[in-house]
Amino acid sequence: MQTIICMKWGTRYGSEYVNRLWEAIQRQTERPTRLVCFTDDTTGIDKAVQCEDIPDINLPPDLINLPWRKLVVWKYPLADLEGDVLFLDLDLVVTNNLDAMFDYEPGRFCVIENWTQMGQKIGNTSAFRFPVGKYTHIFDKLQSDPASVLDKYRIEQLYISREIEDMVFWPADWCVSFKHNLMPPWPLNFFKAPKLPSDTRIVAFTGKPDQDEAARGEWPVTKWYKKTYKHVRPTAWIEEHW
Repeated sequence: MQTIICMKWGTRYGSEYVNRLWEAIQRQTERPTRLVCFTDDTTGIDKAVQCEDIPDINLPPDLINLPWRKLVVWKYPLADLEGDVLFLDLDLVVTNNLDAMFDYEPGRFCVIENWTQMGQKIGNTSAFRFPVGKYTHIFDKLQSDPASVLDKYRIEQLYISREIEDMVFWPADWCVSFKHNLMPPWPLNFFKAPKLPSDTRIVAFTGKPDQDEAARGEWPVTKWYKKTYKHVRPTAWIEEHW
């Protein structure tokens, strides 16, 4: 049984995001695969998804709802997880078969090379696979002395990247950023819709637009001048896969 996990807390992403991820997993795996969701609210989540409480983590109140909270996945034991487990954020679209992500470099921490920091050996944790119980020091160190970690690192991705020496990146075409890899450059983004490469398995929608907004061709902005360059054409393939 392959295990994929996700996390949902607060109101930023509703239960429909978990359900859409589960539906995509069923379409894009050929082997038996389950989804385990660590959440503070199970309302509306498909009963086929295994829901677990989010473990406590020693973070200050201003960080508890930021991505630092994802570091609970390095805790051991963690629910009934064992072996290589694939973590997927909710702000992504699965566009191709996921079985290969369990076959690639087994027993190692596999992660996306962060698109905005190429060549700096920094992972992006939108999609990563890790062997449960191997890197427990990531959680334990933060739990026992959060100040020593938080004073040194601004974001959790850098902390993880510096704590795991044998980190390996996914093939570059497997996991892409909607904004950084697929958007046509300005001003072509006003005339051309983003295209989906055939080998891509994961498309991450960090920040804005969200999946549904990009599908409709909407890019919410808070400042008027950003409308002069933040624009996306309706992108039909998103609804096909999401």
